[in-house]
Amino acid sequence: MERPAAFLGRMSPLFLLVSLIPSLATAGHDYGQALSKSILFFEAQRSGHLPSTQRISWRANSGLDDGKASGVDLVGGYYDAGDNVKFGLPMAFTVTMMSWSILEYGKQMAASGELAHAMDAVKWGTDYFIKAHPEPYVLYGEVGDGNTDHYCWQRPEDMTTDRRAYRVDPSNPGSDLAGETAASMAAASIVFHSHNPSYSAELLRHAEQLFEFADKYRGKYDSSITVARKYYQSVSGYNDELLWAAAWLYQATNNEYYLDYLGNNGDSLGATGWTMTEFGWDVKYAGVQALGAKFLMQGKVGRHAPVFEKYQQNAEYFMCSCIGKGSKNSQKTPGGLIFRQRWNNMQFVTSASFLAVVYSDYLASSGKSLRCASGNVRPSELLSFSKSQVDYILGDNPRATSYMVGYGSNYPRQVHHRAASIVSYKVDSSFVSCRGGYATWFSRKASDPNLLTGAIVGGPDAYDNFADQRDNYEQTEPATYNNAPLLGLLARFAGGHSGYNQLLPVVLPTPKQSAFKPIPSPVATGTGLISIDQRLTASWNANGKTYFRYSTMVANNSDKTLKSLNLWISKLYGPIWGLTKTGNSYSFPPWIQSLPSGEKLEFVYIHTSPQAEVSVSSYTLA
Repeated sequence: MERPAAFLGRMSPLFLLVSLIPSLATAGHDYGQALSKSILFFEAQRSGHLPSTQRISWRANSGLDDGKASGVDLVGGYYDAGDNVKFGLPMAFTVTMMSWSILEYGKQMAASGELAHAMDAVKWGTDYFIKAHPEPYVLYGEVGDGNTDHYCWQRPEDMTTDRRAYRVDPSNPGSDLAGETAASMAAASIVFHSHNPSYSAELLRHAEQLFEFADKYRGKYDSSITVARKYYQSVSGYNDELLWAAAWLYQATNNEYYLDYLGNNGDSLGATGWTMTEFGWDVKYAGVQALGAKFLMQGKVGRHAPVFEKYQQNAEYFMCSCIGKGSKNSQKTPGGLIFRQRWNNMQFVTSASFLAVVYSDYLASSGKSLRCASGNVRPSELLSFSKSQVDYILGDNPRATSYMVGYGSNYPRQVHHRAASIVSYKVDSSFVSCRGGYATWFSRKASDPNLLTGAIVGGPDAYDNFADQRDNYEQTEPATYNNAPLLGLLARFAGGHSGYNQLLPVVLPTPKQSAFKPIPSPVATGTGLISIDQRLTASWNANGKTYFRYSTMVANNSDKTLKSLNLWISKLYGPIWGLTKTGNSYSFPPWIQSLPSGEKLEFVYIHTSPQAEVSVSSYTLA
């Protein structure tokens, strides 16, 4: 069991200042900070030519010949998890959920300064989908092969594995893959409708063609792209994706054809019959049912009302199961986390929590209650459930562990992720071989040299237990579809609890491009690593001035003891506690002679300016 990071500071001088600071009882989690970090994760997952605005600076270009052997440009897109394969089905679901997050809570993202970043994350995916759909009835659904990829442990920048491209077409159909990709492009077309109308129209054209392809040439994609079956098997089939795509196309176009499709096919394709307790990249029924209930509440369904009432009944079955008030309830850990399976359980937590918070807002906007087996339930109970799941992820759990990398002080350090676990190509460009990566980096019992900021890992088991070990892929591997629904959740909770009417047409504010600021790579030497994390922890007004208190954590993420440390601090205009000043640099305080592997040193400072600039000027490991 990982030892929580020790507080290695004596703060008695600061205690004297407490009387000058207003009482600041803990306000819970910083959802805005968590939102920023969760979006950053997608930049670490990028494949292709990285842009000049790339903020995760330890990554470099990769997969630059993808598709070349097939005569198509498939450069770009996202790696799904801790490997280097581009799997189309989970990538499309990721983009759909990011877009849905923006459509519901883009206003709150804009208030946090993150709407532009979230839209960039969507566009990185849809730019790839445009390339992957070169003909109306052709869609490339995978680049790389999970079997050969998993045999190697290499940075994406060093890949020597097979980069073959796999496609679906009329002779080898894939309705689930094409349907989900249609849904993602339709949802994204709404995101860009006002701010990039030509791009929005292009996405919608692709979405309509893909839906036609999916519906006309029916078949499971993993029967055509058989190499995907071991990793992303379509257990639920394609009926749910056909309905899912139709729902998003109806929202994007207001074309009655798609509403009629949902009304006429709801029974035969399973949406009115299947009651679900899960929602994710494979099974979309709960999402379809929630959207169907929304259309019913909006008064849009007309003669199809009896069918859409069944959609709503099944949506509410899902919601009631989440909060433990249904006829069949979701399993939870002793600490209160939804639990479905040992391997990457967190994907179901974030997706279910997103559906619950969205449905809560739909109900509240329509003035209705949730109808459960135990009786009527207020929408606020769904909201409270979702918040409890998010807070668990961020550290309110029996282990006091944050399952978001880089959030809080006790988070996973040995993430099952090739790029994060191997020294950055920009620090050491020496080639890492296929099997050599396993011997040198995978087996290394030390923290990752690169911080995978914002990644949501697989999470604990059914009893809230978690082992932070790189080979524990069931618990320490992250995935893009873990994070995608979380964008909406974090924006919703960062935005407060007023001003919501989720049944009105979507109007997104103009995204403001913030000044580009790269996230600095941790200072690395060989296999050692020292990282710095600054956080604003308090602010107050006194004598006409605003004072800010910053907490800075210096972490020894190497596998050795840090024997000496010198920090360079500039733009500091107030008192500092927890360090010793020597000339123009700062070193360990008198009560610390060294910093063991995995431990942290905290120091704080107060001034009336933005955060000071802190960097490592020298250190010694032994």
